[in-house]
Amino acid sequence: MALGPWQIVIILLLAGLLLGGGGRISALMGDFAKGIKAFRKGLEDDGDKALEKRADAAKDVTPKAEGESSKESS
Repeated sequence: MALGPWQIVIILLLAGLLLGGGGRISALMGDFAKGIKAFRKGLEDDGDKALEKRADAAKDVTPKAEGESSKESS
């Protein structure tokens, strides 16, 4: 399949848009990386908060030592 003049012009225009203009691709990739880092940090923060809620709601099931009196009335 041979490339015609219009296909070459379109390829050159696309290459110019992607590669020209002072590093647009590197700026886009930098913004993309920042977005991923912010997303991961948000997931970690949500996980920490959920873990804290579960820890606060947990019951103490530690067995009492011998001779230790129970402060709770049964």
